Amino acid sequence: MNSLKNKQIAVDWIHAFNSKKLEDLLNLYHNSAQHYSPKLKLRKPESNGLIKGKNELRNWWQNAFERLPDLHYKLVKLTSDDEQVFIEYIRQVSDEEDMNVGEVLEIKNGLIVHSRVYHG
Repeated sequence: MNSLKNKQIAVDWIHAFNSKKLEDLLNLYHNSAQHYSPKLKLRKPESNGLIKGKNELRNWWQNAFERLPDLHYKLVKLTSDDEQVFIEYIRQVSDEEDMNVGEVLEIKNGLIVHSRVYHG
């Protein structure tokens, strides 16, 4: 049963991201959630790719929304179980080549506690 709820969280995640609704996106995360991304490693080398907590998530995504106002994620596939969702999507930004992305959302008690991005 949690598998269906977790898929819905992932659908809500994609929708919040694409509509740039930062607070809706953050509401899907636990207060102490962690997020790992290769983009973080490039843009904020001191983070070693990992940020922790909603304040850091807010700052990271607010910056992304401001830098990339037309950023869009095209959902390809969702695969879930009772603890995680694997999202496949295409990252689209004007004047950049489309990027295939995989992201794992680890979910506990209805909130994302850890997310990890894979670029391919």
